[in-house]
Amino acid sequence: MTAIWEKYLDERDLKNYSSSGFGKNYGIGENPALIIVDVTYGFTGEEAEPIEESIKKYPASCGAVSWESIKYIQRLLNTARDSGIPVYYTIIEGNKNSSNERVAVKGDLFSHPSLLEGEKGTWVVDELKPALSEIVLSKKKPSAFFGTPLVTHLMAEKVDSVIVTGCTTSGCIRSTVVDAFSYNYKVIVPEECVFDRSITSHAINLFDMQQKYADVVKTEEVIEKLKQLSPII
Repeated sequence: MTAIWEKYLDERDLKNYSSSGFGKNYGIGENPALIIVDVTYGFTGEEAEPIEESIKKYPASCGAVSWESIKYIQRLLNTARDSGIPVYYTIIEGNKNSSNERVAVKGDLFSHPSLLEGEKGTWVVDELKPALSEIVLSKKKPSAFFGTPLVTHLMAEKVDSVIVTGCTTSGCIRSTVVDAFSYNYKVIVPEECVFDRSITSHAINLFDMQQKYADVVKTEEVIEKLKQLSPII
């Protein structure tokens, strides 16, 4: 099957990476965790509509592609819950009473009224609503690890690998993947479970993560692996 990034790379690039030994897969460990990064209305909009319309209310929205990805994340989440593995969420909230300069991105995007603390743009979409036992972490920077206690939760659960889903592929997903790799976790990115406002940026960042930091695989493969690790009773 042709990888999503192949049409953006020339034959020389593909050959050189392969010849140099990049792209090794590690697989899922024995004690994985699922991380759902920033799948909030601020990044998805409230329905599957063109990004040109969605950003009128939520300027950080990725538009309709969000909702295609949410379907896959929902299936993966259900399997994770059935398998009993820990699930963590992140959200980004702008401060109501202080500067939002450089919150998540350059500038003060998160001063937008829809993206401030407690507003609907900061809520996890209903389709992926956290269970009472699942932890939601508020962050101010791209990585799910930076400035949050995520790594302490993973250590407490003796997690050895993380499945990273959500948005955006080129921003918070990539940052989370690099930090997870830096902590020596095995990292899995289910291809259909991440999304971005730019298809080109999405594809190229998936390629780069696959070559250096993570296993980028199909969602169905991850679901099957989870079922094998912890059979559903």
